[in-house]
Amino acid sequence: MAASDPTPLDDPRARAAQTKRDRTRRALLDAADATFGARGWANTRMEDIAAAAGVSAATAYNHFPSKHVLVGCVYSPLVHPLLIQADHDVRTDRPVVDALTDQVRALARISQRNRKLTAAFWSAVEEYTIKIAGPPDPGDDIDPRTLAPVPQPLRVLIEHGQLTGELRAYPTALEASGMIANLLLLRSINHPDEPAEVTAELLLTVLFGMLRPELLTDAGAQARPFGHVH
Repeated sequence: MAASDPTPLDDPRARAAQTKRDRTRRALLDAADATFGARGWANTRMEDIAAAAGVSAATAYNHFPSKHVLVGCVYSPLVHPLLIQADHDVRTDRPVVDALTDQVRALARISQRNRKLTAAFWSAVEEYTIKIAGPPDPGDDIDPRTLAPVPQPLRVLIEHGQLTGELRAYPTALEASGMIANLLLLRSINHPDEPAEVTAELLLTVLFGMLRPELLTDAGAQARPFGHVH
């Protein structure tokens, strides 16, 4: 190639094509967000999302090979800030009880504000888990569990707390974070009108009942230490 030949990034046609791909992808994500939220997982087809985005089904499948991928990509931006916060809390050695409490309350708010989308995401996770009959594989880039790793911020903090001795070593961070995330997502289906603070109190009681039970026992049998946001 001669030095004067344009590289793909310098080629106006390549830039225009990339801009079109980006716009189409964005339109599909926006359409999926709205359609999953309105119709749920079972009643939404890729064809419905494509039509809402104004593209063909073939184009939709070219960008996202399945509904599982699409709902994972839609949910991912809701999880990403929590991962950043968890990493920051670990780096700054924030007390793990405070960090986990804020994380769980944030997760509950996200679920409540996006209840129908969360229910659709959970349905996709359950369906995909049954399909592959196994835990998430970090190398599987079409698994909604890896695209939007809801338990991961909790796992990061729990692992840190177990290393510092702030939390009990059992159950493992992997198991504990998975149980809390599963309970959160399940309640998006079984208790769709539950306020976020009610969900958060339940999740925190279960979490610290496993990993820091003295927070509950020291408060007394009738106390509810996670019932208020201070």
